[in-house]
Amino acid sequence: MFGFSLAYFLVILDTTVLTIALPDLRASLGGSLAGQQWAVNAYTVAFAACLLTGGAVADRYGAARIFKLGVASFGVISLLSAAAPDLGVLIGLRALLGVAGALCTGGSLGLLAELFPEPAARARATGLWAAITGSALAAGPLIGGLLVGLYGWRAVFLLNPPIALISLLAMRKVVSPRGSRVIDWWVQILACAFLGLVAEALIGSAPVAALLSLAVLAGLVLAERRSHAPALPGGLLAATWPELLAGTVANFAFSGALFVLTLLLQDTRHLSPMATGLAFLPLTLPMTVNPLLTGRLVARYGPRPPILGGLALIAAGLAGTALTGVLTPWLVVLGFGLSFVLPALMAGMINSAPPGTAGTAGGVLNAFRQVGATLGVAVMGVIGRPLLVAAVLAALTCTGYALAARRARHRLTGRPG
Repeated sequence: MFGFSLAYFLVILDTTVLTIALPDLRASLGGSLAGQQWAVNAYTVAFAACLLTGGAVADRYGAARIFKLGVASFGVISLLSAAAPDLGVLIGLRALLGVAGALCTGGSLGLLAELFPEPAARARATGLWAAITGSALAAGPLIGGLLVGLYGWRAVFLLNPPIALISLLAMRKVVSPRGSRVIDWWVQILACAFLGLVAEALIGSAPVAALLSLAVLAGLVLAERRSHAPALPGGLLAATWPELLAGTVANFAFSGALFVLTLLLQDTRHLSPMATGLAFLPLTLPMTVNPLLTGRLVARYGPRPPILGGLALIAAGLAGTALTGVLTPWLVVLGFGLSFVLPALMAGMINSAPPGTAGTAGGVLNAFRQVGATLGVAVMGVIGRPLLVAAVLAALTCTGYALAARRARHRLTGRPG
């Protein structure tokens, strides 16, 4: 448990840890605002796209084998990133880090299902796993701020190799059987192209990229319908679309808010990277501790109550920050909201997955979440009142999820929810 949780901590940490380093990165390597957004989004775009089949790769070749490959690659590419001579090279290496992170994530989700096959035990284990790994989402700004303040942006990447080595040593004796899952690589290529074009259209306001993304999307839908091994199984999507929507919106709100608030604190309020990281500490603490409680709630009541409560808290935290301009209390609220939503979503997806497809189900959820993160950075960086817009979106999602859960109960019981 420790080994694959530690590695996933590393993977999720890299979705947020570079955000605090952006001003120092700009001073060192130069580049426009769009270039800074791509330094963040190159990782999340590649991560999201490759998660669509990263779980399937783990189901096909063995979760432990794919996990170890992903962790080892992550450590090596991080070393290269620390030595990047310019912004273009760094963006390319960040994309490769996203691919390695997707392999690591698919393997860790498969291992979670293999080691804890009983649903209640798996829910509790997911809570512990989320307490270790979910804290990375919030700890990124704090750790990034401390490292950048002391040693500069390159230190962010030098943190990864020793953690990757510890994870590999902890998991060296773990093995997994191969499966029979078939992978459609053409679908994966189209998914990567679609996400990259969408991000470029949003970040660079490029109409050509927007038109190309629509064309690639049409090809992706056609390829999925004809494929004998679709990356997005239709039955899984039909059963879990409320969870997928909730995960997308949660990451949209968090990643977008983190990007906007970082620029506010450093460019407008002129805080140092270290002070900015400390300013996000109220967000970190709930996400470190509360997933343990969430795991117990999921084991007893199912995933829906924590998801609903978490979405409501996310909306409240964003709205409070936008309307009052006060950070500390509302970051605590936002942290509790995320710590309820994310473990519950993962537990629900894994529990509903057919045998032998836990990696695929978890990969689909994480793919949607990273799409949300990518869109959050791209969209909230260019719109007015971004935190308030994200708050409204979270509130609408909470309402929609409640209605979907009520209809599902009605279908199962024959009575209104």
